[in-house]
Amino acid sequence: MKFLYNISILGYYLITKIVQLFNRKAKLFVIGRKNQWNKIQYIVTKEKVCWFHCASLGEFDQGIPVMNELKEKFPKSIIVVTFFSPSGMEHYHKRNHCADYIYYLPIDTPINARKFLNRINPTEIYFIKYEFWLNYIFEARKRNIPLYSISCILRPNQIYFKSYGTYFKKGLQAFSSFFVQNEETKILLNSINIHNVNVTGDTRFDKVIENKKLVQQDIIIERFLGDDKAIILGSSWPIEEQLFHEYYSSKQVVHKIIIAPHEISESHLSSIEKLFQNQTIRYSQFSNQKEKNILLIDCIGKLANAYNYGEIAFIGGGFTGKLHNTLEPVVFGLPVIFGPKHSKFPEAKIFIEKGIGFEINNSNELKDAIEEINKNINQVKTICSETIENSAGAARKIIEIIYN
Repeated sequence: MKFLYNISILGYYLITKIVQLFNRKAKLFVIGRKNQWNKIQYIVTKEKVCWFHCASLGEFDQGIPVMNELKEKFPKSIIVVTFFSPSGMEHYHKRNHCADYIYYLPIDTPINARKFLNRINPTEIYFIKYEFWLNYIFEARKRNIPLYSISCILRPNQIYFKSYGTYFKKGLQAFSSFFVQNEETKILLNSINIHNVNVTGDTRFDKVIENKKLVQQDIIIERFLGDDKAIILGSSWPIEEQLFHEYYSSKQVVHKIIIAPHEISESHLSSIEKLFQNQTIRYSQFSNQKEKNILLIDCIGKLANAYNYGEIAFIGGGFTGKLHNTLEPVVFGLPVIFGPKHSKFPEAKIFIEKGIGFEINNSNELKDAIEEINKNINQVKTICSETIENSAGAARKIIEIIYN
């Protein structure tokens, strides 16, 4: 199985080198790793060196609260972050973080694992959520470097829990401790004889609380809304935009609308404008026009500020299984609406159970969800705040468990 694993890793990389010829993300993946050993520095220090591996930007957000706790406890510690995906490397600079070194993760081969660990000399390693690279894991265990899995969440259909997944199970069994999001993950790990498991929750709750403190006033949104509140389509895809258009066309909308699409290409922005029959005004073109009821965000980095002015959020990705961040609006007291494909996102289940998350399949259910929210808006907002507060503190719990 080890041989097959290593062959598959090399095969994946070779295929990516071919795909890069016509795929931008694959091209960034390959180019980012070109001459990477010239970029990865040797770290020689007596201080603690903590390596965090994040698949992408979302996992980086989960790692940041733990990094901050480590820096608070060990101010001279060195934080090294690696990303597998280009989206992490392309956008990490938009986050407030305390990382000292950030690199692409060298492809997971035995040689690369030895070479990378020789260079950064970590005293401890943190893998975020559910990405496990076996050569790095086994090499770290050979060196007796503590391995921790942070905000881990697993599902029964994954290879670790199959009869043919023995090699992958050994990878998980090499970890010093798991800090998992829910009880289901703990039970799954226990089923393969892993008992060093702590249910500490999702560190993203800590991150969105911190983000809320950094939110900035947005004069354009304030001018657009006046005294009104907004329904916000956050990170929307065409299917959410179409469903909302059907609801909007029913003339029952009592809020102004802010649309922040997942993709802000000119073609997508134009399609939204056409869909809503020029009832929109672009954020970049807004002066003081009040005849339009829909503000179209056509630039990056404005969504969190927009949630601060919202009443309800309709989140994109729930019809494709790629639900976008629902914690960001809830931290501002906004109940969230989303499509039915959210099984990989446990926070969605929590929000539904609490009565602040609403699963919909069509525009009629969207209309019903909005009407239900409006009937109990103050109560719903209170539950949003309580849910976030009660779920906070995962990062501190993790560091306390490790060092106490």
